[in-house]
Amino acid sequence: MPIDSRPPKEIRDDIRRGKFGGVTAGLAPGFVQANLAVLPKDHAYDFLLFCQRNPRPCPLIEVTDVGSPEPSGVAPGADLRTDLPKYRIYEDGQLADEVTDIVPYWREDLVAFLLGCSFTFEWALLDAGVPMRHIEQGRNVAMWRTSLACRPAGRFRGPMVVSMRPIPAAMVPKAVTVTARFPMAHGAPLHIGDPAAIGITDIARPEWGDAAQFLPGDVPVFWACGVTPQAVALASRPPFMISHSPGHMFITDLPNHALSVI
Repeated sequence: MPIDSRPPKEIRDDIRRGKFGGVTAGLAPGFVQANLAVLPKDHAYDFLLFCQRNPRPCPLIEVTDVGSPEPSGVAPGADLRTDLPKYRIYEDGQLADEVTDIVPYWREDLVAFLLGCSFTFEWALLDAGVPMRHIEQGRNVAMWRTSLACRPAGRFRGPMVVSMRPIPAAMVPKAVTVTARFPMAHGAPLHIGDPAAIGITDIARPEWGDAAQFLPGDVPVFWACGVTPQAVALASRPPFMISHSPGHMFITDLPNHALSVI
């Protein structure tokens, strides 16, 4: 997967104009990428509480004003209706549409939430010499629903989603140490090794993203994932919710080191 080192605004402008519609892994190294969840104001408090109770999969980095699509804290001037490559529309717990522009769906009562993303810590892993197989292979990261239940809040409840990266066994301790520095980007792994221990029956068939190719000596390492709200939408069936399409993130102007605790 090619690395695009242009400033975030330039990449967002290309996305807004329809010049880029792919997965955002490998874009804007050094800058925070974010998951998106958009809900009506009537459901926003419950979702805010859900994020507070489940900080590993849902680390909250921005909440917009009601009706505003501008994430002024992390990307002033950006527009969450147009500046992600792809979105998903959920209605009554069903995936209703997948689109590249949510202007037709936007309402004055909507609140947007941006959640930390593991694409942020991937640059720290690469800097530490830990390979990212999906970037090497030009693929989206692999994601699954697990048997791990999130802590419920109001109307929201459901399973945790994880992302998985094959890591050389000798580098697993380094991967744990590096990612632990980024609690606002999911932090250290939730699980290492046997996928069945967290309810994943087939490591070759992710529910979102692409299957990763393991090299000799690699072991599966699992991190909490910001696709969790989409699994929660399917389980909790809110009347209306917009999210990013998995792997198609919002690129902020926030430098990665702003989310590092060390």
